[in-house]
This record gives sequence, C-alpha cells and structure tokens, in this order.
Amino acid sequence: MPSPRLPSPTSNASSIPATTTAPQAPPPTTPEATKEAKKIASLQAKISALSAQIAATQAQIEAIKPQLKSPSPETTVKQHIALLHTYNEIRDVGQGLLGMVAENRGVRIRDVYGEFGVAEGD
Repeated sequence: MPSPRLPSPTSNASSIPATTTAPQAPPPTTPEATKEAKKIASLQAKISALSAQIAATQAQIEAIKPQLKSPSPETTVKQHIALLHTYNEIRDVGQGLLGMVAENRGVRIRDVYGEFGVAEGD
C-alpha cells in the first residue's frame, strides 16, 4: 500500500499570507491602563526630546572639531603636561629668588611676597 503524500511546504504558499497581524484589541479603559498609557506617551516624548538634544550636541561637536589645534586628546594632554612642567620650573626659580631676597633683607618670605604683589596661593 503506497504511503499518503504530504503536501510540500511550497504547495500552499500562495494561499497563506506572507505576514499575518493579530487584530488590534481596543485600548483598555481602566484608570490604571489610562494612567499607564499617559506615562508611556510621556516617556516617549522625553525620549524624542533627548534624541533631538543628542543630535544637536553631536552637530555642535562636529562643528567645533575643525577649530581644535590638535584633534587627538592624547596630544593635547601631553602638551598641557609639558606646559605645566615649564610653569612649575619657572615658579620654583621665582620662589627661590624671593627667598634669597627675604634672607638678604632678614625678613619673612611672606613679607617679600606681599611687597612684590604675589598672593599666598600663587
């Protein structure tokens, strides 16, 4: 006895729609569901506003990038470190000179700083 033939998967392909969508249920009308729907709408509005803010910020970044002296942050940091070393060396020499002036006069360094207009934090 011959076995029954099963239909091939493509034999009924034209009778079945490619995508089926479930019928949409009407929105629930309970107070909790309404409150939740409002909260969802509020969050979606916030997401849209934040997405617009992100896009605007990215546009500002792209507009400012050509104005940078060095687009590489590593290069900028190295330059700043080198400038700080130079500043510290100059400041140390200045403090040494003020110390020598104070010693020569026999006064406190604080007094010499005030005379030359140097604040204590400088």
